[in-house]
Amino acid sequence: MYAWIFRHLPGPLWLRIIQTLILLAAVVYALMTWVFPWLNQYNPFTDSTIGLYLPLR
Repeated sequence: MYAWIFRHLPGPLWLRIIQTLILLAAVVYALMTWVFPWLNQYNPFTDSTIGLYLPLR
């Protein structure tokens, strides 16, 4: 898949490398901005009991 994307980008090698880095940065930004915060509400591993005050009796 990555080779297919790299082959279809226009320009010489140095320009394709820059375009690939920009595309990668855009994907990471989109994941960190929209996907991971939305997915966090469905993650059971983020529930923590550390710091929960339970009085001893």
